[in-house]
Order: sequence, then structure tokens, then C-alpha cells
Amino acid sequence: MSFTAKDVQALRQATGAGMMDAKRALEESGGDFDAAAKSLREKGLAKSVDRADRENTQGAVAVGRTDGVAAIVELKCETDFVAKSDQFLAVLDDLLASVLADGSVDAEKGRVDDLKVALKENIDVGRVARVDITPGQAVDTYLHKQEGRGVNAVIVVLEGGDDALAHEVAVSAAFSKPKYLRRDEVPEAEAAEERETLVGITRAEGKPEQAIDKIVEGRLNAWYKDQVLLEQPYAKDDKQSITQLLGDATIAQFAQVYIGS
Repeated sequence: MSFTAKDVQALRQATGAGMMDAKRALEESGGDFDAAAKSLREKGLAKSVDRADRENTQGAVAVGRTDGVAAIVELKCETDFVAKSDQFLAVLDDLLASVLADGSVDAEKGRVDDLKVALKENIDVGRVARVDITPGQAVDTYLHKQEGRGVNAVIVVLEGGDDALAHEVAVSAAFSKPKYLRRDEVPEAEAAEERETLVGITRAEGKPEQAIDKIVEGRLNAWYKDQVLLEQPYAKDDKQSITQLLGDATIAQFAQVYIGS
């Protein structure tokens, strides 16, 4: 099977390989484009092992919904330059579509591998969140963008209330970045460690021993407000909590993924 200079160029664009590497791969595959691309991917991925231990705390997130489902997908990389690229964001959009359709990113793993080769960074799928929505529930999906890429994605599903209320909760969560929805979701070990730290701080301040427990309890409650969405102040009115904002409504589902967390 023969090939032309245009075939070499197309293979280079598809894989990010150099001209001679692309030409050699086509020669070795007898002009079979798919086989040549697979060969280059395998060779490129062998090189990318050296990049696997590089920190990839940059990236982008995407959020979306269809009937009955909402999802967030994170795609991680090393630099914000790559995270803002059209090629990177196109793969992220397709990963999101795959999760919305069947709950998995497996169908797009080959394209993530191609990105590693083409963009020469440690690129991986990060966190994936997918929530079911039942008829009658209020929903909002919110995405905060910086320089064209999503950096903070939120899903809020309410029992009671309406989509406008769900939006207000989502925007507030995007601002405050809670780790948990409710206090009982905070791991006991994490809370115990924080309490121990607060006891040490309070003693170091010279507070009376008999007052330490009460002071620590107050400080621990303040810490919970930083961690737990329902206890946080509403971003637009810090005199009321998210629980007060909700009124009779309740949060049935909550998911958030943001870059750098």
C-alpha cells in the first residue's frame, strides 16, 4: 500500500510525531494509516513513561447534563498553556460526552494517549463525578472559566426549591469550595486531627485549662463551616447559611471539582 506526502502530514497532525518518524511508521506499516498511528502511539507512550512522575496539577474541567444525568470530568496536565489549547479542550468535551452517555471514559482513552504524544506532557483523566436526576428535582450546573478553560465545576440537585435556588447554591459553593456537603461526611480521623491541633494552639496561647474545651469547640465549629457546604455562609449574604438559604428545600446531590484541589 503506497502513501503520499499528504498522508505523512496527516499522520503528523494526528499523532504529533516528527516528519521522519511519521514517514518511517507508514513505511513499516505498508501505508496503513491506522497501523502507523498505533505504532507511533506505542512508541510515543513508551517515551511518555519518563513524564509519568511529573506533577500534573494543571488542567481543565467540564460539566454538563442530559435528561436524568449530570456529570463533571477533569483532564489533568502539567501547564496552563496546554490546558487552554483547543486540542486539549476538545478531548475533554468528548470525555464529558462519554460519561454522560454511558458513565465511562473508556471510549476516549486512546485520544488521551494521543494527547500525551502530541503535547508531550503528563496528561491523565482526573476526577469524574456523575449524578442521577429524577423528575421534579431542581438542578444547576455551574462552570467557572479562566482564559477559556473551565477551572471550577459544580452540580447541585435539590429536592424542593427551583433551578434558580439551585444556581445560587452552586455559585456559592464555587466561591467557598467546600470539601463536604454535611458534617457527618467529614472523616472522624480528620476532625480528630484538627481538634488536636486546635488544643495545641489554644494551650500555646496560654488560655486557662478549664476554658480550653469550650474554646476548642468554638474553633472546631468554625473549621466545620469552612469544610461543610450546608454550614457555610451564603456568598451573597454572609448573615445567612446555605441551610437557611435553602429553607424547606434539601440538597439531594452535590458534586464539585476544581483545578488544584
